[in-house]
Amino acid sequence: MKTLFSAVAVAAILSSSISATAETYPAHAITIIVPFAAGGATDTIGRTIAERMRVTLGQPVIVENVGGANGTIGVGRVASAVPDGYTISIGHWSTHVVNGAVYSLPYDVLKDFAPISLISDSPLIVVSNNAVPAKNLQELVAWLKANPDKATLATPGAGSPHHIAGLLLQKLTGTQFRFVPYRGGAPALQDVLAGHTDITMPIAIAALPFVRTGKLRAYAVTAKTRLDAAPDIPTVDEAGVTGLHISVWHALWAPKGTPYNIIAKLNAAVNDALEDPKVRQRLADLGQNIFPRNDLTPDALRIRQQAEIDKWWPIIKAAKIRAE
Repeated sequence: MKTLFSAVAVAAILSSSISATAETYPAHAITIIVPFAAGGATDTIGRTIAERMRVTLGQPVIVENVGGANGTIGVGRVASAVPDGYTISIGHWSTHVVNGAVYSLPYDVLKDFAPISLISDSPLIVVSNNAVPAKNLQELVAWLKANPDKATLATPGAGSPHHIAGLLLQKLTGTQFRFVPYRGGAPALQDVLAGHTDITMPIAIAALPFVRTGKLRAYAVTAKTRLDAAPDIPTVDEAGVTGLHISVWHALWAPKGTPYNIIAKLNAAVNDALEDPKVRQRLADLGQNIFPRNDLTPDALRIRQQAEIDKWWPIIKAAKIRAE
């Protein structure tokens, strides 16, 4: 009986402690883990959001870069962190969808995290060097069909957005071309510019400077709507390949078990940040589309993540993509 009483007492104390933590949160600095090196798009987005979240939360929001293994090391640290709202992660389509299919992970990309909020997304752009004879997307598909396994698509490696988008392009159009992996998006794009590879599908911000100067030919954006930053480039649906939709979206997660009151406070801080004109302009400059307010809820993030897993994992597994 005494043992039972002790167990009940401990449970009551723990419950009370969690409740008090949620009510007084945040009492000190919060750390956002960026699972990539400093200077990239994810790091810049994370720092932009963190700086404005500080205003709402009334505490410093520190960004810590924990790179390695395509984001799996940093995300893994958050998965094993204490669920008290003081260690959270920014991640994206690759870290919280694709990595679950291509890596053997010590955590579950869906079940081991509490969603906080979506932030923004960026579609890809189908581009080629100017030596490719096609002038529009339908002509590009016809050219690929006429040259099976001869044309090349540059990617930053297996499982990258470029690679997955290329697989979907093949599936939707019945084309075959060779994937050429590089050590990053920049060298992949440079080899297309130099004419060593034919096509690639980078995020908008990476391709637009070269499209605007005529060094790359743009065929379509992989979204349902045109880009505000490049309204003259048609969508894939308009250009003739319906359903070639893929974007690299960013979001925030906390460890599984984080109290809902804390999640709500973090979510409110993200919403406030995304209403700030300076934040919106900074994200627009990065080629990011901010999600509508109705989509900035924890439930909306979980639904989107599950839908993306259901869409992409069969394609990835059918192609037998595994991290080396």
